[in-house]
Amino acid sequence: MKTARPWHIVVFLAPAVIIYSLFSALPLLDTLRLGFYTANDAGMHSFVGLDNYRTILFDSDWSTAFWNAMWNNVKFFCIHMLLQNPIGLLLATLFSLKGLRGARTYRTLIFLPTLLSVVIIGFIWQLIISPLWGVGEKLMTLVGLGDYFAPFLGQESTALFTLSLISVWQYIGIPMMLIYAALLAVPEEVLEAAHAEGASAMRIFWQIKLPLIWPTLGLVTILTFVANFNAFDLIYSVKGALAGPNYSSDLLGTFFYRTFFGYQAQVGSPTMGAAVATLMFLVILAGVGTYFYLVQRKLTRYEL
Repeated sequence: MKTARPWHIVVFLAPAVIIYSLFSALPLLDTLRLGFYTANDAGMHSFVGLDNYRTILFDSDWSTAFWNAMWNNVKFFCIHMLLQNPIGLLLATLFSLKGLRGARTYRTLIFLPTLLSVVIIGFIWQLIISPLWGVGEKLMTLVGLGDYFAPFLGQESTALFTLSLISVWQYIGIPMMLIYAALLAVPEEVLEAAHAEGASAMRIFWQIKLPLIWPTLGLVTILTFVANFNAFDLIYSVKGALAGPNYSSDLLGTFFYRTFFGYQAQVGSPTMGAAVATLMFLVILAGVGTYFYLVQRKLTRYEL
């Protein structure tokens, strides 16, 4: 048998390496570099070391907005972890049951919002819960909850939570399908043996299915973390770059947008924006690294 020559490997890998380098690796490295510079009115860059980062983290004019966005991002992520992933696990478990009528239709309907544009999703939900022309108040009145209706997107106390629920509704299909695929991969002979031993459905789920899908649950968790700390489009499409009211729905993504491109009275600064982007990258890198060090390496790998 002939062995593949090294140049064959180079030929097949070259397109992916070139595209990744041009559109991902090099821009990332240049962003990291730009964060150490500042620009004058003429656009000339000068090296300032860590001054941009000290300004963002400790200067009161910048740090208040940054830490507000960071804290909002943490809350945004926690809401997804407490609602999206458990509900996705529940739905996947239900759909994996044999004999469930209409399971394919339900899966399709639940996954469908994931395929829609975020702009469309934001516009639709703005219409639904608008206090002026939305149908949200009427629907809540029909179920006896009319007294609890409020301008959810217009109040500081509810804006971020409402946007988080909209995001959960749109993307719940992703963890559902990933977990559903993992549940289908559980060997039938293992489940049949458990049934033969007289194990109940709940015991089979908690002691057999759940341990076998831990790696998938870990994957869903890390994907949720990365997506939430990169979130921007939903907040921007619904509340704009100011992420109102009074920055109550501001995330790191919208804070980065205002810093880099500028908005209204705020003048954009590519160097400060690069520093914000670098901090976002470091937060995500720290979260992913912590997960892999503390959780992923301890997950038991079962032989299927």
